Amino acid sequence: MRTALTFLYRAAEILGAVFLVLIAVLIVSQVFARLANRMVPGADELAGYCMAASFFLMLGPALRRGAHIRVGVLVDRLRGGPRRLVELICLGFGTALSGYFAWYWLRMTYDSYDFGDLGQGVLPIPLWIPQAAMGVGLVILVIAFLDDLLAVIQGREASYQSAGMQSEG
Repeated sequence: MRTALTFLYRAAEILGAVFLVLIAVLIVSQVFARLANRMVPGADELAGYCMAASFFLMLGPALRRGAHIRVGVLVDRLRGGPRRLVELICLGFGTALSGYFAWYWLRMTYDSYDFGDLGQGVLPIPLWIPQAAMGVGLVILVIAFLDDLLAVIQGREASYQSAGMQSEG
């Protein structure tokens, strides 16, 4: 199971990086097109969709690596049982909240597909396509939260704690 989860997180990182590269390609193509007195139709909206996909796909892996901003003013001062309890509450809340967002985002994505919603820009892109990438990212975030929640329940450290220690050393 750990191998499958590691693969999932790594695949999300790679896919998120691919979308970042696509943003760079779109920007560079726009620059060269403007130098030639041309334009790249829909490049701005495509770059926006790529940015959203990249951001959402990297949420779960960023949690695992300890890259999210955490306010540890209280948690970092606690030790033992009280710290574990606060971590469990925070991870439970994070799991529930991200699960809520994922559920409703995927419902909205299905509605966009069902109604045939198209983007308002130059290119009539079906909205469910970029929305689906964002929904997948939210589902991966839920899985990452659940992964850490189960680890703390079992008495192990959350991934972001051990990732923070590795980067400090």
